[in-house]
Amino acid sequence: MRKIIAYKNAKLRHREGLYDIVTEGEKIIGIAKDCAGKYSDAEIVDLGGRLVCEPYVESHIHLDYVYTADIPAEETASGTLFEAIEKWSGSKHQLSKEDIKKRAYKGILTEMRNGVQYIRTHVDVTDPEFTAFQAMLEVKEEVKDKVDIQLIAFPQEGMYAYRDGDKLVEQALKMGADVVGGIPHYEFTREDGVKSVKKAIELASRYDKLVDIHCDETDDDQSRFVEMIAAEAYFSGLKDRVTASHTCAMGSYNNAYAFKLMSKLAQSGINCISCPTENTYLQGRYDNYPKRRGLTRIDELTVAGVNVSLGQDSISDPWYPLGNGNLMNQLDFAIHISHLMSVEQIWNALDYIAVNGAKTLHLSDYGIREGSSASFIVIDAPNEFEAVRERAGIIRSVRKGRTIFEKKPAVIMTDIF
Repeated sequence: MRKIIAYKNAKLRHREGLYDIVTEGEKIIGIAKDCAGKYSDAEIVDLGGRLVCEPYVESHIHLDYVYTADIPAEETASGTLFEAIEKWSGSKHQLSKEDIKKRAYKGILTEMRNGVQYIRTHVDVTDPEFTAFQAMLEVKEEVKDKVDIQLIAFPQEGMYAYRDGDKLVEQALKMGADVVGGIPHYEFTREDGVKSVKKAIELASRYDKLVDIHCDETDDDQSRFVEMIAAEAYFSGLKDRVTASHTCAMGSYNNAYAFKLMSKLAQSGINCISCPTENTYLQGRYDNYPKRRGLTRIDELTVAGVNVSLGQDSISDPWYPLGNGNLMNQLDFAIHISHLMSVEQIWNALDYIAVNGAKTLHLSDYGIREGSSASFIVIDAPNEFEAVRERAGIIRSVRKGRTIFEKKPAVIMTDIF
């Protein structure tokens, strides 16, 4: 017999008043005001008016790199993306499969504690031994009951800048990768960058995969591979199965070009991902003052109708020394830097780390409704606005009807006033 649980007094997004959410086994069987009493045999969990939200979605991270900031022999002196890639190239072979798995588990647990139940991770396949990729294939299988993971066959050192990089990407797809990756702005020439985008689309079409390309992660206003990705996505018919990550150069484009670009991106149907803390940290390194913020045009993309989500990108690796897997930090950075701070924008801001990420990952059973998977998080806040304002934490995470963790809300033990 499947257990019935009634979660009373839940504040649901975009709804007035408090609701009861009733689950049976892995499914939600009822959502209504004061409906818990209809289920006499249900276990009652009182949420005390707290906000219930769809699980957070980590759209962009590198789990094979987490907690490796100490691996390169020396820090990146310039603090730039390209130097970090060069440093990592000479250091990554120090890691064994078991070491990568151990660090990845730690990173996954960190994200889960912050309300994440779905993760898309890039995995470096510019390694003929596939050490990291084999490690992450095992991790994905071993944690599948606790978190869903998508693996991207990511050519960190280039599809063509690295010898046979395109062949390694294809081999990773045959081994079980879910998504085709790329990094056109790191190739030797623009022509090779264009070639890599076309190759990624061709591989995705052939193997029925999604696409997620590191794109224009630079301040160079002439780095414009995003237009190529949009065109290829549109004319191939892949459309919203394609994602452009970072697109930092968009923040440096002249406004006339950017205006034209927005409509083409919307027409193409592609998704965009921004990683606010890391993009801000890595970009603007060649500027004196004023320094560029390094982010893509999240606000303009949103207004244009482009689906935008946010990602952590790194947790303590050669690219970024900090990072704690808390997507609320990414959201806080994004809405400040992108001036997404009207009352309405704040009320809707959680979309960037929840439903928008679900669209990017093409999740099929996502959302809080009758008949859907009983997967949701409880945020220690009374509504969406306060959750964002307080950067509120997660006090309960329910996945397919099972509570995977619970935290007791903080209680003040003495009279302050």
